[in-house]
Amino acid sequence: MTAPDDWAVRAEQQVLDEALTLIPARGWSRTMTLAAGKAAGLSAGECDLLLPNGPRDLAALLSRRHDAAALAALPDPAALKIRERIRAAVVARLDAAQADREAVRRWAGFLALPTNLPLALRLVWDSADGLWRWAGDTATDENHYSKRAILAGILISTLALDLQAGRAAALEALDARIQNVMDFEKWKAGFKPADLAKELVGALARVRYG
Repeated sequence: MTAPDDWAVRAEQQVLDEALTLIPARGWSRTMTLAAGKAAGLSAGECDLLLPNGPRDLAALLSRRHDAAALAALPDPAALKIRERIRAAVVARLDAAQADREAVRRWAGFLALPTNLPLALRLVWDSADGLWRWAGDTATDENHYSKRAILAGILISTLALDLQAGRAAALEALDARIQNVMDFEKWKAGFKPADLAKELVGALARVRYG
């Protein structure tokens, strides 16, 4: 007998698969979510039960799918220096997003809406946290939060560049930004909690408006 949780996970992924074919033309909306659910064999009621927050739930599912794909593609970090780990992590995350490039453009525009910024912050933070854990970071003091804020800013800014200007521009910016992590103590001294939010808003706006 299939466990309810197993059914829910499979159904979520099926709806997301269908949504990815609709999003480039229809954007992120409840109408699109219901259409994707119908294509996956769900009634409107079942879709609302599975995804109570509609397009927000789909936005989170896409981000987590890309997180999982990036982590699966990364090598054993033991043989890499910390700079190489950070670069590999960001490139893997860009590669994962590249697979759904047009949907990611619309995803960024959806998350740039003021009501969705808390979700955007949580998703990019979760991405940074997963990549730092892969890289071997075990900090539990304030460094835990500061490191993730740095990497979250790098992730969203390089994604915006990758979508708007191409991979070469994104990698050039990435290599420059990695020095922020290498100069961590210096950077941390000037860190303000609002910095990540400001960078996130700016990066999402660049993707949305060009």
